[in-house]
Amino acid sequence: MTVLVINGKSIQTDIEPDTPLLWAIRENVGLTGTKYGCGVGQCGACTVHIDGVATRSCTITVGDAAGKKITTIEGLAENGVLHRVQQAWIDIDVPQCGYCQSGMIMAVAALLKETPQPSDAQIDATITNICRCGTFQQVREAIHAAARA
Repeated sequence: MTVLVINGKSIQTDIEPDTPLLWAIRENVGLTGTKYGCGVGQCGACTVHIDGVATRSCTITVGDAAGKKITTIEGLAENGVLHRVQQAWIDIDVPQCGYCQSGMIMAVAALLKETPQPSDAQIDATITNICRCGTFQQVREAIHAAARA
């Protein structure tokens, strides 16, 4: 048995340790906000926080994530209050199709934790998630709005 700590809850799983964390989160735990995009860590749709660091969950195994604090988009809000990035996403009306947005929000939340007032250059260097709808201008606006919140 492997113990995964997801959104503050210890979950015992009978999953092969070499299984990508993404599949454990979606298929075994049932949290589907973390999306499959490319499977090779390029697009960022599967971004979660592992011990507070934005991590593409398709590139880390269950065995490597065992015992670490994993936060998914479902666990980002606290006590029923949306995270400031989630609220900015709503206020700015960022998503079009929305598929990439949970991973994008997770990456941005990690960025703002490390860099509370990022410059456009820091955003460009850090937020490498891909949005096929092209909402990058709205994303940038929402990042700056969340930084001010």
